[in-house]
Formats: sequence, structure tokens, C-alpha cells
Amino acid sequence: MTRGWLAAVAAAAAALGAGAMALVMVRDLAAGQKAAVVAQIKAAPVQRPTVALLSSLPLVFGERFSIDQGGSPMLTRLQTQYRVVPVAMADSVSLAGQRLLLMAHSRAQPAAVLVELDAWVRRGGRLLLLADPRLEWHSDRPLGDPLRPPPDFADTGLLAHWGLRLDGPAVDGPRTGKAGGYEVMTASPGVLASEGPGCTVEAGGLIARCRIGQGAATVIADADFLNVEGEGALDGPTQHNLDLLMAELDRLAAAKPRLSE
Repeated sequence: MTRGWLAAVAAAAAALGAGAMALVMVRDLAAGQKAAVVAQIKAAPVQRPTVALLSSLPLVFGERFSIDQGGSPMLTRLQTQYRVVPVAMADSVSLAGQRLLLMAHSRAQPAAVLVELDAWVRRGGRLLLLADPRLEWHSDRPLGDPLRPPPDFADTGLLAHWGLRLDGPAVDGPRTGKAGGYEVMTASPGVLASEGPGCTVEAGGLIARCRIGQGAATVIADADFLNVEGEGALDGPTQHNLDLLMAELDRLAAAKPRLSE
């Protein structure tokens, strides 16, 4: 048994994302040889799936882009499971080679970009869209500052194209409730309604799940639920808010593509 062969087995196992294949291959080896292979499997780097991130919120950098400001708790949590690739737009160039996109209260996208985003989803893309009709995220930037997050989700027809309607909040202010199996806290969340056969709505209109062509989109009518720490953060039971985010991303990442519309 050569060290080169052991390294090859470990590399193959890492490429599959688990050590099961290599462990089966070496189950009949001597104990010492087994231990050597298992050690190399555990030491091999794990390939994390990639998620593209498009957001107007201070999630990657602080609002002032200071070098002493790290990423948000959401980014830290996201990076435990995904390789995060920030993008500036949801156009075909930015999404080339990407399979999973998180749009967390992004700025308004030009009409041509929305056409490209729709086509990307229909070809098999997976989108988690946080569409907040009344953002309450604290910002020190003055009103009118182009770097300040927009006060509401700029829906220029994309949701209607997918068979969804987004209404303003039924109740203003903080709200707690069940969503995706978790007790989460939101702030003035909107209400989604399905207007076509492709989308189902749950959690009292907070979440909509849509199958679009070969792809899928999940829409959450709130973005403030990501604000779990720091100045202006939600004041209440937010310990499961990021669990909801991760669960919805995982659900989309695992969704099987449809072969036809």
C-alpha cells in the first residue's frame, strides 16, 4: 500500500463530499492501513456549495465600510455551510456558473436584468428572495443616500410574472410566529398571495414557494428577520431566525430540477 494510493483515495472521497466511498473501498484493509486512510479523509478539505449574494443591507461589510467592521452574524452563519460570492447585479454575467442565489432586499434591478434573472431560474437556478415591503432596518445614512437600503422591495413585475402578489404588512411592528418549522421574529412583514398554480403560500403569507421552469424560487416577505445583532437589531426571540434562512437555502439547494415546464 503506497502513500500515493492512500492520498488518491482520500482525495476521491473529499470530491464526493463524504468519506463513505473511500471507507467502503478500504473496509478489508489491515487496521493500521484503515487508520491511515480515515485520517487523510478527515483532513481533506470539504467542498462547500456556493451561494451568490445580492443585497443592499450591510451584511458583508458594515454600513461605513470600515476595516474594523467584520461581517454580519448572517454572513458568519452562511459561511459555515456555503462559499459566499457577492454579486452586484442579478444579470446573466454575474450568475454565470451559479446555481443558488440569495437576494436579500436588493436594490431595484433594471427590466433587462429581471428578464435575465427569470431565464436563469427557468434554466434550473435556485433563488431565495427576501422581498420586504416595509424595511425597518436601522441606518445611519440620510434619506436619499444611494447607499442606504431602500425602504421597500421594488417589485417591477417579477413577482406577478411568477404568479405572486406582495401586499404591505397587515400589522406594523415586531411580530413572532411559526415559519418553516421555526419560531421566528419579523418586523412589519408583508403578505404574499398566490395568483397562479406555480406557487404555494404558507406561514400566513410570509413564505411562498414557486416552481419556475426547471428551477425554483422561495420568497420571504421580510428582510428584517436577518437583523439579529447590533444597533437597531430586533429586540426579542431571534435565536431561530438564521435557522430559517439556512433551512430555506438548504431546501432550494436540494430541490430536484424539473425536466420540463
